[in-house]
Amino acid sequence: MESLAVLLLLLLLLLSSLTSSSPHPLDPLTFTEISTVRSILSSHPPSPTPTPSLQSPLFPFSNHPKPPSSPGSPPPLPSLAAPPSPPTHPTSRTSSPSTSPPVSSSLTPPSHPSAFPRLTSSDISRASSTALSDPRVIRTIQNRGLDPSRINCLPLSPGWFGPQEENRRLAKVQCFALFYNITANFYMSPVEGLTVLVDLDVGAVVWVRDEGRGIPVPTGEGTDYRYTGGAARPGVMMERAGGGTGFEVEGGHMVKWGNWELHVKADERAGIVVSTAKVREAEGEDWRTVMYKGFASELFVPYMEGSEGWYFRGYMDAGEYGLGSCAMPLVRLNDCPRNAYYMDAVFSGEDGRPFVRPDVICLFERYTGDVAWRHSELFSDEPIHESRPKVTLVIRMVASVGNYDYIFDWEFQQDGLIKIKVSLSGMLMVKGTAYQNISQVPKEHDLHGTLVTENLIGIAHDHFITFYLDMDIDGPNNSFVKVHMTKQQISPQESPRKSIYKFNREVAKTEKDGRIKLNLYDPSEFHIVNPARLSKVGNPTGYKLVPAATAASLLDLTDPPQLRSAFTNNQIWITPYNESEEWAGGLFAYQSRGDDTLAVWSDRNRPIENKDIVTWYTLGFHHIPCQEDYPIMPTVSSSFDLKPVNFFDKNPILRAAPYFEDDLPVCETTARGELPKCNSI
Repeated sequence: MESLAVLLLLLLLLLSSLTSSSPHPLDPLTFTEISTVRSILSSHPPSPTPTPSLQSPLFPFSNHPKPPSSPGSPPPLPSLAAPPSPPTHPTSRTSSPSTSPPVSSSLTPPSHPSAFPRLTSSDISRASSTALSDPRVIRTIQNRGLDPSRINCLPLSPGWFGPQEENRRLAKVQCFALFYNITANFYMSPVEGLTVLVDLDVGAVVWVRDEGRGIPVPTGEGTDYRYTGGAARPGVMMERAGGGTGFEVEGGHMVKWGNWELHVKADERAGIVVSTAKVREAEGEDWRTVMYKGFASELFVPYMEGSEGWYFRGYMDAGEYGLGSCAMPLVRLNDCPRNAYYMDAVFSGEDGRPFVRPDVICLFERYTGDVAWRHSELFSDEPIHESRPKVTLVIRMVASVGNYDYIFDWEFQQDGLIKIKVSLSGMLMVKGTAYQNISQVPKEHDLHGTLVTENLIGIAHDHFITFYLDMDIDGPNNSFVKVHMTKQQISPQESPRKSIYKFNREVAKTEKDGRIKLNLYDPSEFHIVNPARLSKVGNPTGYKLVPAATAASLLDLTDPPQLRSAFTNNQIWITPYNESEEWAGGLFAYQSRGDDTLAVWSDRNRPIENKDIVTWYTLGFHHIPCQEDYPIMPTVSSSFDLKPVNFFDKNPILRAAPYFEDDLPVCETTARGELPKCNSI
């Protein structure tokens, strides 16, 4: 173990020299850097006696601490991890603090031996082939009248439900029938009730459960979603986004647009990472820091069904599968408009070799006719009609995690607002049933969902996306302020009114003060302020977190999936910045038991007033499926805002210019049913 520590120390020194020439200290590792890391680590296995049947890839992944504040200091070094590892040689991690000395190394075991890194593509392939080669599985499939060669089996993360599932990497495999002559949508053809537990380390089936006898497998008739060409449908006009490309991308990752400057990259676990976001009120004024780093830290998806084949379905998609790993190339002109700029990602494969995944992030200006500000004034010498279009910069990635597609948008506005939106699409995960009509369902039988078509139930479930937001409002030391509103009664002697509301500001002193459960009838605003930076009229500069439609978990706090995902117990958390606390579900989430989560860190109740703090916000969806979600789901969205509050002396839109005729394309419709022809911008 000491020799490994020495090797990792030398590796970090090498990375220091490699990254020192990078155009920006927060850029992801390059193709050459990943290759160098792999070459060194692959010559020194993490154990002198690794399990022969287990492929133990070594993954470098970035986990940058904050850049040092002193001029001339070396850039921060990426952290490295060496997963996955069998229990005989626990997973290790090494990190390099940003403080002096500039490079150091430490090896620490995971929080619990049951916790492992996310699944790899070879894990998925091995689990599927292991299940499909088991005689019991083959026999079960044949008993359903199906051809085993026309079956697709997918491994699902098993969660954690007790010691019997510890000390080995497991996956619960479930299968779907393939009717490619009818549809590509195999999710609508589940082999219901068939669950196979696979030991990923030894490539063996632990047990097979079949509780689906008598449940038919739908053929998927009418569920195919592929476009096969043909003329445009008469009367249907495809809406296209307008705008231009009024932004610059320097060095592949630094983005400058309007009064914004920020760093954008793709991360295998988090997906989009936005860093060092700065804004200014007008050209020529000083850049002011808003956010050091923001990303989706975890995505928890619990299903509301307790049967053998469903009870364990409480996925943590970022930690168990990887949002960036599941991000496929964006479909040009459809995922993003014509004027989009695309970013590639350089990831490390499961064997450590680098590869390029093209077009995983797109950037584009959006102008869809929304208004940023307007006013008409008739009570003046001359009538005034002024309007400013809302033109925004959108940064987008789409993660296809199994049947669900998650569209992540970071949208920056000229008034300093940041909108973070998550949209859900894809296909339902459905449960096969013998019922063809709800009239056949006994009153005492709870479907735990909706019968969306004959023999298929869309199971109710939730989606919770927890965001890590390291806000640096005019510098790192900030405070969290709850602006609480309460009803105030007014006496008849004071006013004809009977009530108003008043508000008072409460500065959170410790982490427990920063835990927030949203309540419409006990409202507050939530400000992150810099108490040392005051506006010209004396208000502390800040941003406020503005929730939109959201949801809260209804699970029992002691339910194993909720224990693992206790970061959803509150919608808002505030913690002091800690380099090792970035992943709300823990550094290692696969089969974790919940002893390394945001909720555990917050229980330390550390001081957070006038500190370098991190804001965590959970965006939630309850999904009770309906027939319109079958066979494909319409996109549903929710969002939250980070909005300036006393940050600017005046609204920056005041200096924005309106559009004029020559600024926009001119479009003409040539014939009914044809798309308009437009000149270029």
